[in-house]
Amino acid sequence: MYPSRFGYEAPSTVDEAIGLLAAAQGEAKVLAGGQSLIPMMKLRFAAPAMLVDINGIDGLGYHRADPDGTYRIGALCRHADLEKSATLGGHQPTIAAAAPLVADPLVRTRGTLVGSVCHADPQGDWASVMVSLDGAVVAQGPNGRRTVAVRDLIEGPFQTVLAADEVAVEAVVPPPVGTRAGGYLKLERRVGDFATVGVAVSVEQSGSSVARAGIGLTGVGPATISAADAAAALLGTSLEAEAVDEAARLAAQAAQPRTDHRGSAEYKRHVVATFVRRIGAQIRQSQQKAA
Repeated sequence: MYPSRFGYEAPSTVDEAIGLLAAAQGEAKVLAGGQSLIPMMKLRFAAPAMLVDINGIDGLGYHRADPDGTYRIGALCRHADLEKSATLGGHQPTIAAAAPLVADPLVRTRGTLVGSVCHADPQGDWASVMVSLDGAVVAQGPNGRRTVAVRDLIEGPFQTVLAADEVAVEAVVPPPVGTRAGGYLKLERRVGDFATVGVAVSVEQSGSSVARAGIGLTGVGPATISAADAAAALLGTSLEAEAVDEAARLAAQAAQPRTDHRGSAEYKRHVVATFVRRIGAQIRQSQQKAA
């Protein structure tokens, strides 16, 4: 199908984009990568009166670590930029693990992490990764900037707390409290398919003890799930098998899957638990090699 008729604007500054969104009074959408929005428009699941294309705004394509360890990802940083980064893994192993698993190479070339998070698809990979990292999105609107934790950003399927006249300009991961480790695993029927199950695990260790942990779940609920109790089970441990098994059990309990053509709810919970155990084993193995 063809999308409904729409207007198109290509601002050169964030302030100009905000002005266009404000004037549209909720009838406009921001276009960054367009890898989710355009297909929805073609199917007429979305019919904005205007697209505000931010690709002409300079300075939004970055990903970098600040001196204090805060990691920043600009609104126009592509999935492929993260996938091909030579330095990302040293700072953000969970993001580095997820980047090659997002959709397919064509989508990764144009799609953006910030756009994916703000799209709020329950089967989107990046929201669960950012939840596991205690990440946030920085939104800029007529009244300035505000920072919204990703776990608070998403209200439901394809719904966020962002105002119609706000532009998400970057994603932010706070500085680590210890040595960062983690991973992302995803079950899909074929390359580029939506996730049947995805699990993101991030830990920060002080010595051999876990000082901070986060677990995000993809595709097993009406929105991205923060498995807070499961993550808490890892705190103060050295990621021994018993602790990881308990986290796996609690993560499966936190999942809210439905039986469908991709598998039964019981099967999906089993996959959640299996992925938590696998990531825990991967972290232990990498630490043993480093030692």
